Amino acid sequence: MGVPKRKKSKMKKRQIKAGKPYKGVQANSCVSCGNSVLPHRVCPSCGMYKGRQAITIEKGK
Repeated sequence: MGVPKRKKSKMKKRQIKAGKPYKGVQANSCVSCGNSVLPHRVCPSCGMYKGRQAITIEKGK
């Protein structure tokens, strides 16, 4: 297993991080309804998660 010979300096770490800026959380689309959903979360509009019904959503009042 490869092990670093020396500790990376703070400047070198910051230079590496500067080349890969954080783009935020990318929203995915729900498979069943097409609504935008955060990854690893139940769809708030239809209640589906990974192709199965996780929660029941009551429609409108």
